Amino acid sequence: MRSTAKARKTLETTTSYDRPKATLSTELAHSAGALAQSRSIGLSPPRDGRHAILDGKIQLYLRSGSPNWQCACSVRGRQHRANTGEDGLTRAAVFAHDWYLALANDDGASSPIPRAAPLPGRRGPRAAANAPRQTFREAASRFMVEFEALTHGQRNPIYVAGHRARLINYLIPFFGAMSVREIDAGVIAEYRVMRMGQRHRGAPPARSTLHQEIVCLRQVLKTAIRLRWIDHLPDLSAPYGRSGKISHRAWFSPEEWALFEAALHDRVAYPRKERWREAGENLRDYALIMINTGLRPDEALRLEYRDVAVIVDEATGERLLEIAVRGKRGVGWCKSMPEAVEPFLSLKARNDGQPLDRLFPSFQRELFNAILDELRMKTDREGRRRTAYSLRHTYISTRLMAGADIYQVAKNCRTSVEMVETYYAAHIKNVIDASAINVRKARPSPVGATPAP
Repeated sequence: MRSTAKARKTLETTTSYDRPKATLSTELAHSAGALAQSRSIGLSPPRDGRHAILDGKIQLYLRSGSPNWQCACSVRGRQHRANTGEDGLTRAAVFAHDWYLALANDDGASSPIPRAAPLPGRRGPRAAANAPRQTFREAASRFMVEFEALTHGQRNPIYVAGHRARLINYLIPFFGAMSVREIDAGVIAEYRVMRMGQRHRGAPPARSTLHQEIVCLRQVLKTAIRLRWIDHLPDLSAPYGRSGKISHRAWFSPEEWALFEAALHDRVAYPRKERWREAGENLRDYALIMINTGLRPDEALRLEYRDVAVIVDEATGERLLEIAVRGKRGVGWCKSMPEAVEPFLSLKARNDGQPLDRLFPSFQRELFNAILDELRMKTDREGRRRTAYSLRHTYISTRLMAGADIYQVAKNCRTSVEMVETYYAAHIKNVIDASAINVRKARPSPVGATPAP
C-alpha cells in the first residue's frame, strides 16, 4: 500500500491554466466516462455514512483525517480493505469495482490493481497524509480561463468582465485562501453576512447584486467539480430567505412623463451654457425615440443610421420607423410609434448622419440624472431608481394601457409574453375588465310569481 501511494505521489503534476482546448476536452470526457461507469456498477445512496456497489458486495466509506475513500469487501470468507486513493466518490467507486474483480479472479491477491497515469497537466490521485489543498483562488483562475475561451463570441464582453470584477473585488478576497473543500453552506452564509454589512452610499448591496455574486461563486465551484477537486456543490441558497416580491419596473406615469418631457424641451430652449445646447438636443431626441420604440439602452447604443428606415405603415397610413435591432437577443425587428419619426429626422439632420455612423455615440447620463433630480423623480414611490431602462418600461406599460395586444407588444420588444405579464400587465389597472368581473347572476323567480313588466 505504501509503495502504491508513493508511486501515485510521483505521478502528481501541478495544474496548468494554459493547456490547449484539446486537453481540456479530453479531461471532461474522461470525467464523464467515469460517472457513466459508476452508474453502471450500481452506486447506491449513502446508508449510515457508507455507499455500496455491486449489490452490497463492496462498501465505500470515509475515515476521519483522510480525504480519500476507503473500500472494503469479503472474498472467499476473507475481509479485504484498501485505500482507493481517490477523494471523489465517482472515481473511488470505479477503482473499488476493479479492485474487487481483481481479488475475485486472483487467488489471494490483496494489493490494489495498477493505476493508469493521470491525464497530462492534471493532478493525479492525492496521497492521504500530505494531500495538497486546491484553493478557491486556483479554481477561480481556471474558471476565468475556461469562461473567456468557451464563451468568446457568445457572451457580451461586459458580462464576462463583470464576473472577473466580482471575483477580484469580493469573492477572492473572502474565499481565496480557502480550500474548495472548506466552502460549505456555513461559509457561504458568512459571506452573505459580510457583504450585507458593507455599505455603499449608505445602503447594502442590492438583492440582484448579491445574486450575481452567488452565481459567479457557483460557476467557480462547478469548475472545481469538473477538475475532480470536490464531489458536489454546497447549498448556495439564502437561509431564512423567501421569494422576492415581483413589482412593476420603474417607469414614468403619463403625468410624470409630461413633466419630464417639458423639462427636456426647456433644456434645449434655455441651456445653462450655450455649448450644452447640443447635449440637450441629443438627450431629448434619445428619450423621445426610446419611449416610442421600447429599445433597450444597449440596443440603442448599437444603432447605426443604416439600421433605421422611415416607412409608411400599410394598415394605418402613418409614417413610422422600421428598425433592425442588434442586442442580447440577436437580430430582431422593431416598429416604432409615429411620434419617433420627427426626433429621428432631427437627429440625422443635425449630426449629418451617414449610414455607418451611430445614432447615439454616447448616452448623456449626467444630464439625464440631473433633470430627474431637479424634478425629484430619480426614484419612484417604491424607491426604485429610474434609469434609461425606464423609458423602455414606460413604452411597454403605455402600450398595454392603450389596449395593444400583449403578444404583439412582446414580439416588438423582443421579449416573452411571460415577462410582460409578470412585470407589466399584472400592475396596470387597464388590463382588468370590470364588466367581466362584476357579473351578477340573475335570481330565479319564485314558482307562480308574475314576472315584472
